[in-house]
Amino acid sequence: MPEGETPDGRSDVMMLVRFTGDRQNAQVISLPRDSWVPVPGAGMAKLNAAYAWGGPSLLIQSVESLTGVRIDHYAAIDFQGFVEMTDALGGVDVQVAETTSNGPYTYTAGLNHLDGEEALYYVRQRYGLEGGDFDRVKRQQQYLRSIFTKLSEQNVLSDMGALDGFLVALTDAMSVDETLGNTALLDMAYDLRSLRPGAVTFLTAPVAGTGREGAQSVVYLDAARSEQMWEYLRTDSLTEHVAEFGEDTLPAVPN
Repeated sequence: MPEGETPDGRSDVMMLVRFTGDRQNAQVISLPRDSWVPVPGAGMAKLNAAYAWGGPSLLIQSVESLTGVRIDHYAAIDFQGFVEMTDALGGVDVQVAETTSNGPYTYTAGLNHLDGEEALYYVRQRYGLEGGDFDRVKRQQQYLRSIFTKLSEQNVLSDMGALDGFLVALTDAMSVDETLGNTALLDMAYDLRSLRPGAVTFLTAPVAGTGREGAQSVVYLDAARSEQMWEYLRTDSLTEHVAEFGEDTLPAVPN
């Protein structure tokens, strides 16, 4: 479950990554940071508050409680690590639907090649996007899709030397749980060597709407549709049922 960390200690990006048992498919599910969910020992709260209050442990407990899905591993990358990882790959290519600007950078409609800092501003933009935070989630997923496509095109996952070099750069840029050392990461990546970009599906937890809880602006998940998604995850069958979540799936070119 990768995430970015904001200066106040609240997680900026939360994603649940699931590989199918045969390692031929994968799903990456974004969990809106403002999701109003039960946090163990604290009652209802925003999901990203779990990280602020209890670090990775409480965040994992909260996601497991929400989904009923066991979290085997945890990984966190901060913004500087994000920049370094992107630059280690030589940048990424993303398709932009409409020209937008964020900070010092402008992203023109069409294909854009982004270095680390440009990519960071791109995935963090929400103002100027019609869907705000929801469109930002789509950009974050698009970035990951571009990263995986580049790894596949360069045969990094099937070339042990190239894979080892990439994982060294990756582990320098992120922190992981104690069971996910360099050897375990290498073994996991090698197990996924036949996974192709088209077999990785990016989704967002189904949302019912937004509202307010006291002074907080929150996101309400669609309980029934979310539970159906979690059930497919628990039974390793989401691949066969992805079409049921068309509106929650990353489009070819997000806003």
